Amino acid sequence: MLMSEAAKEYGWNLNNAGIALMWRGGCIIRSVFLGDITAAYQKKPDLENLLFDDFFNKAIHKAQPGWRRIVAQGALWGIPTPAFSTALSFFDGYRTERLPASLLQAQRDLFGAHTFRILPQFANEKYKDGEDIHVNWTGRGGNVSASTYNV
Repeated sequence: MLMSEAAKEYGWNLNNAGIALMWRGGCIIRSVFLGDITAAYQKKPDLENLLFDDFFNKAIHKAQPGWRRIVAQGALWGIPTPAFSTALSFFDGYRTERLPASLLQAQRDLFGAHTFRILPQFANEKYKDGEDIHVNWTGRGGNVSASTYNV
């Protein structure tokens, strides 16, 4: 996926199926798995992500319950699982329409009165959809907010 994005950015014409075949020589990834990658790109050379290929989509969904249990149990036991947990976070983020960046904006508003935007599902009589607001989170310091500007 990263190579495909770089190809778009730099105007490269990559043969992803050929790249997967090339990596077979001396690679620690099982050659059968590289064959599946090659097949996916042969079917659809402009495949945006391997997760959109039927084989990989089924495989990831079949493995997901165990994957989540391993990451959760590792966290409970204090055993680091950096590759598994990061990959799971990436997978969850990739398939999520709206990410929790709103929490970061709310924190910025609390610490620096930077405002945050009301999302459609939270709009009501008091706050309009798309409105930038500041909340006096602590009840101290008033309702002053940092100003916005256009550059």
